[in-house]
Amino acid sequence: MAFVVTDNCIQCKYTDCVAVCPADAFHEGPNFLAIDPVDCIDCGLCVPECRANAIFQEDELPAGQEVFIILNEDLAKQWPKITEVKPPLADAQKWNGVADKLDMLQN
Repeated sequence: MAFVVTDNCIQCKYTDCVAVCPADAFHEGPNFLAIDPVDCIDCGLCVPECRANAIFQEDELPAGQEVFIILNEDLAKQWPKITEVKPPLADAQKWNGVADKLDMLQN
């Protein structure tokens, strides 16, 4: 089972999780990160590093977040890998904790 980035990452894009990923499984889009399920080694190191609490193991996703399984897989194929910490988006604190942001996802 891979880990999955979910809704709360949208508009935040904290990248602390990227620094601890031994598999370089993260991919970066304009306002969201995705985990490649093929590259993810299921170590869980990223989970406590996520300031948005947006990363979950695939079989432990909160209700309503299942769409992010396929979304992570698809976006990881399109977006470049990210392996270094970058500053979060300018309004990250404002958006952290806001629910139902899927319609704000930029591809």
